[in-house]
Amino acid sequence: MSDILAQSLTLPCGIILENRIVKAAMTEGLASPTGLPTDALKRLYGLWSDGGAGLLLSGNIQVDGNHLERPGNVIIEQPPNERLHQALSNWAKTATRNGNHFWAQISHAGRQTQKIINPNPKAPSAVKMSLPGGQFGEPIALTIAEIEDIVDRFGICAAAVKAAGFTGVQIHAAHGYLLSQFLSPRTNLRTDQYGGSLANRARALLECVKTVREAVGDEFPVAVKLNSADFQKGGFAFEDSLQVAQWLESAGIDVLEISGGTYEQPKLLGAAGLEEEEPQNVAPSTLMREAYFVDFALAIKKTVSIPLLVTGGFRRRDVMEQAITAGGADLIGLGRPMCVVTDAPAKLLSDTSELPRFEAQLSMFPSWLMFLQRSKTLRTLASFGIQYWYYAQLDFIGVNGKAEPTMTVFAATQKVMSQQKHWLTARRQQTPYSTQENA
Repeated sequence: MSDILAQSLTLPCGIILENRIVKAAMTEGLASPTGLPTDALKRLYGLWSDGGAGLLLSGNIQVDGNHLERPGNVIIEQPPNERLHQALSNWAKTATRNGNHFWAQISHAGRQTQKIINPNPKAPSAVKMSLPGGQFGEPIALTIAEIEDIVDRFGICAAAVKAAGFTGVQIHAAHGYLLSQFLSPRTNLRTDQYGGSLANRARALLECVKTVREAVGDEFPVAVKLNSADFQKGGFAFEDSLQVAQWLESAGIDVLEISGGTYEQPKLLGAAGLEEEEPQNVAPSTLMREAYFVDFALAIKKTVSIPLLVTGGFRRRDVMEQAITAGGADLIGLGRPMCVVTDAPAKLLSDTSELPRFEAQLSMFPSWLMFLQRSKTLRTLASFGIQYWYYAQLDFIGVNGKAEPTMTVFAATQKVMSQQKHWLTARRQQTPYSTQENA
């Protein structure tokens, strides 16, 4: 048994997590066309609750239905009506049935909203995505009034999930979504109080933290997911992350999750981007061979005392334990393994020394290899194809109660794309709950 992973952790707000394993936030795509949690979403989180993690983080819960990270996101745009409140409550009740915590990840996709959802999404500045395929449209710069409205929406969403029985919230300020876009000088070209200096670029995030804290109170956990770096030339750098982490600690957050990358530089997927990865001024550790961001956490831990959650790449129990004992991580996030092995935390806490690595088997397609070795574009697209395979596994678990790991990447991609098309068609044929049921 792992005594280290089984240790409890008391957060600054006084809440106790029963162990050090966290089911990381992963986009599920299982909400209804009006953005409500479904039975499939409840079934998925019920199995994860049974799986032994001390904390489950939800996938993106969006504060604006016009800025989804993908079709199928849960949406909370305004104080919920009874139907949404009941759906959220049922989800929270199922997701905490084993006594674990369940926190809502609150997000706004900004310019990383697909064109099929919004051809002209709002963003800090009108800087278009540079990915191939034309999946993303021309963004429009937010007005100050619109930024203030978004900040308010984060507070509304936080209050709604607390009222529904969630036990904490996480503000998503990583992976190139809206708050991450504000932080990066590459995507934030503003000259007003929300652009220019790092203090100005961090203003939207810190305002969201303040608004959320006011909405939920001092004894309710508030976390932030922050990039260690964007790994892009001219982007959010590690030195920026260190300073923002200190500001977040002063703002009174309870957990800081360390991640990295954007859609253009998908470090979060362990994949190469379309441009060379921008090196960061941080000492590499031996642990980073498996855990993508633990070296950054080790450096950040020297400047802040708040608990750190590190997600990305973990498979071996001894590496997880070493990340904690070395002082870089207080909590270990598991993502992709739990898309197939829903009780991975319980296995690690008992006698399992290593979780399966599905990426290796999914990459072994001879017809791809010749091209992937020569084309960074195809290599990047292949990494997103593998991501669709994990999306499909979550759908199988939510609908049928078990994964289908023998499915090919090609079949999974077809399945997910077809489902997203049907979801969007259904959404366009009805008015979202926010206008339909509160009219």
